[in-house]
Amino acid sequence: VTGDPCFSYTTLDQPWRATNGSQMWNCDNFSGNIWYRLLYNGMNIRMPESCINYYSCGTSATFWLNGPHPQISDGIITRQACGSWISNCCTWSVSIRLKACPENYYVYEFVNTNICTAAYCAVVVNTPSYDPCSNYISLDQSWRGTNETGGSNCDRSTNWNGWYRLLYNGMSTQMPESCINVSRCGTNVPLWLSGSHPQISDGIVTRWICGNFGSDCCHYRSFPIRVKACKENYYVYEFVKTSFCTAAYCAGILIIYGAGLTLLLLMCNSLTEVPPNITMSEGCQANFTSQCGADLFNQIENITAQVLPQADVEKYLGMVLNTQEQLFKVETANPEKLVSYGNAVLNKTEKLVSTLVKPTETNYNLSISLKGLELQVFAVGPKASMKEIPQLSVNSTQMEIDLIQISENNKGSAAVAFMSYSNMDNMLKPSFFNTTDNDTVKTMMSTVVSATLPKTNNTRLTKPVNFTMKHIEETDPNGTLSCVYWKKTEWVVDGCYLVQTNSSHTVCSCVHLSTFALIMQTKPSAETGFQSDPHLDLLSTVLVAVGLVFLSLTLLTFAICRRHLRMNNTPRINLCISLLLAHLIFLLTQNYINYIQPLEMICAVLAGVLHFFFLSAFVWMLIEAVLLFISVKNLTKIRSKQKEVLGWKCLIIIGYVIPLVVVGVSVGLFPGGYGSKQCWIKMERDFIWSFVCPVCVILAVNVIIFIGIILTLRSALAGLNSDHSHIKQTKILVFKILVQSAILGCPWILGFFTDRSPVLEMVFLFLNSQQGTFIFLVYCVLNQEVSHTTVLVSLILPNI
Repeated sequence: VTGDPCFSYTTLDQPWRATNGSQMWNCDNFSGNIWYRLLYNGMNIRMPESCINYYSCGTSATFWLNGPHPQISDGIITRQACGSWISNCCTWSVSIRLKACPENYYVYEFVNTNICTAAYCAVVVNTPSYDPCSNYISLDQSWRGTNETGGSNCDRSTNWNGWYRLLYNGMSTQMPESCINVSRCGTNVPLWLSGSHPQISDGIVTRWICGNFGSDCCHYRSFPIRVKACKENYYVYEFVKTSFCTAAYCAGILIIYGAGLTLLLLMCNSLTEVPPNITMSEGCQANFTSQCGADLFNQIENITAQVLPQADVEKYLGMVLNTQEQLFKVETANPEKLVSYGNAVLNKTEKLVSTLVKPTETNYNLSISLKGLELQVFAVGPKASMKEIPQLSVNSTQMEIDLIQISENNKGSAAVAFMSYSNMDNMLKPSFFNTTDNDTVKTMMSTVVSATLPKTNNTRLTKPVNFTMKHIEETDPNGTLSCVYWKKTEWVVDGCYLVQTNSSHTVCSCVHLSTFALIMQTKPSAETGFQSDPHLDLLSTVLVAVGLVFLSLTLLTFAICRRHLRMNNTPRINLCISLLLAHLIFLLTQNYINYIQPLEMICAVLAGVLHFFFLSAFVWMLIEAVLLFISVKNLTKIRSKQKEVLGWKCLIIIGYVIPLVVVGVSVGLFPGGYGSKQCWIKMERDFIWSFVCPVCVILAVNVIIFIGIILTLRSALAGLNSDHSHIKQTKILVFKILVQSAILGCPWILGFFTDRSPVLEMVFLFLNSQQGTFIFLVYCVLNQEVSHTTVLVSLILPNI
């Protein structure tokens, strides 16, 4: 039958593919669109359905089928083929198609694995005559019981071979399906079955194995195993070597009897849950010590209740957060202890949050907001009707998780908890991000968030989880952003990668749940620039102070000579006032930045005031250019025309209202745009254009006005005597205002090109700080009217 792969395939008889094959260097390079049937020396075989140790199957990375083979009635299906490497059973994955054929064999449409050296594995097919329910090894080791404590047994050193039935003192038992406390089952990391046991009708199924450590019930994930339910009401397991030590498979505390009756091996302390009574002693409230924190954490660890009222949970969470704050004060000089306490805070918070999860038939969603913590819990039940993947949001961070598929893998019920810690970076510092380049400066770019699946047996993710994190610091274009998760004592990137980023947000994708953050690495030189050099800081202070002195002298000169100046001096005086106040605020802010920067509101207000005064200076420069243009157009009536068109009161309103409107609109569009690390405009969302754009517009208009002035002046000169006093004054004024515009505008244009160039930064600093000096030279020292007034004053004063 043409088109049916069961009758149109290529045989693949390569004995080295067998799972018992030793390491070779074979590498599969299939092109796709071709179907293959696996043989082993002519004998029918198939792909394994559980993880295969690396360095076998005649290759390095071994590919196995992540899911059961289909039935004939299923037709052609698609399965994920996983590549095992070291401790990760699915380091790489591809999708392949396969089909069950009538004569008890399978065909596969293999594709390129995209890596070398890697190959698809093969295992001998279990024929109908081979039933693991009647061909197993009894495993009766009492130390495997979940009630057993201590021990350091390791199943990685066990030579597993075939199928096993678990017994406890001669009675049938099974692997636990939920989290087991650490240091149980005769080992350090007890292993439990991540998923429910199969029904008899399910046949052989594959299940993942989880190991509890710290606050994560599935912190360690070992190689998956195959499981089958047998008619006599017991289960058999195809155990494999664990991926790490010391870890061992657990035998559950439930003992199975013939008709399905279960008896608890260990009697519960009480049939009802006693509400916890968690307190902080009066001594600890008066004088907090590290032991006070340890006592509180122990009380929370001993909570046995599965569900607690939300009010109680909020109360206990508040105690944990307050303890976190106190521990940071007590142990601030001891980073190692801070890490330990940070882990404890994460652990206890997650335990308390898990008590918010209760059984539901449909779904429910609850949120809690506390000082230092925001959390959201979302749970679904068997009768929930969800068509879209839910998006959880806490503290400007969003998480997308496929809770629909996770619930389907847990008999219709699942829950997810999403938490955001605003102060956790004080304990789990970004400097704990170990990279190959230790010279970089590491900055926490997001709040620390945690995601868990409380009271969910099968915690395996069907697809990666996406986090959209808002930046809490300005991004450095030369920096490197990394999506990281917390692993006991350090931030690592394993299993997390950056999807996309912009100036305000970054999207991270992770294949597991844990505690996550966003960290940026920058080179010290890029981070600090010339401001971190004490010599340059001193030079900046001196230059700005000199500029302030000359601006003050300019204003004093204008005040003394105001009656002897023929031109309207209002724009020039207000230009000097704006520059004086802007440079004075800048000088004070930068000299006391360490005290001001932590006060976010004051820092933002100062940034807005600086924005206003710098814009005001440019607006006054534009007003002066407009008045000059009017003067040139009316050379014979300069003074009268200016007074007639624009009086000084009108000029004051225009000069300060325009920049005030720009700042007001900027605040309205982006309220958080002010208050960077230097107490200036933030770079997020291109907010710097609220300053750059008006400046560029004013400079462009000035250029157009000056071109008009020059053309108008030339035509006026043609009709008037060039020695005319008004003509001379106007020519001098045009030159001075042209120089003034260049002095005020050019340094800001230069600012676009100073990035990481010390020379240009020095030039930018000098020109900007000495604007007052240049204005004093142009309008006072080189002004004949001022010179005459100065001589007159010098002659009069001695006679007084």
